[in-house]
Amino acid sequence: MGAVGGGAVNLFKGVYNSPRGRRFPAGFDAIRREAPKIGGSFAVWGGLFSAFDCTLVALRHKEDPWNPILSGALTGGVLQVRYGFSSAARSAAFGGLLLGLIEGVSIMLNRMTAPLPEQSVSLDTLSEKSTAGSKVENVSDIKPGGSQPASTDTTSRPETGDVWGSAFGAFRQHKGRANAK
Repeated sequence: MGAVGGGAVNLFKGVYNSPRGRRFPAGFDAIRREAPKIGGSFAVWGGLFSAFDCTLVALRHKEDPWNPILSGALTGGVLQVRYGFSSAARSAAFGGLLLGLIEGVSIMLNRMTAPLPEQSVSLDTLSEKSTAGSKVENVSDIKPGGSQPASTDTTSRPETGDVWGSAFGAFRQHKGRANAK
């Protein structure tokens, strides 16, 4: 990210500030000249951010969005401390705000792309069960989207849904056959 962004910015600056006929060679020269500075700055920022993030996880015993937000604020503040307290405070506020925006967008995208939860049992399903003459003891006995009680026998069919459910369901089914012999 630092190489691509820094390369593009320095290429543009080199091309813009050079005379005609030397624009692209000067742009590539600017990339070569500035790459160590950008790489070093990016490495220091990333190292401090990771150190603060891991420290906050260890101290708070939580992995939540507040850790990177606070880490961004602390990193921005520490990197500007040499220029004075007011500069460090502004940079810390900007770092926290920037990481807050990044975390907010990340949470929003996760919620938008997450699969929908299973369909819940509606009152219509319950009324169909009661009018059909069968007795429903518990709402959890009804399969979502269906009108018949869920089977509680785990040895007759393997669990379905995901890899682990299928594997453990098959194991339970095999274990049930072995115990029946």
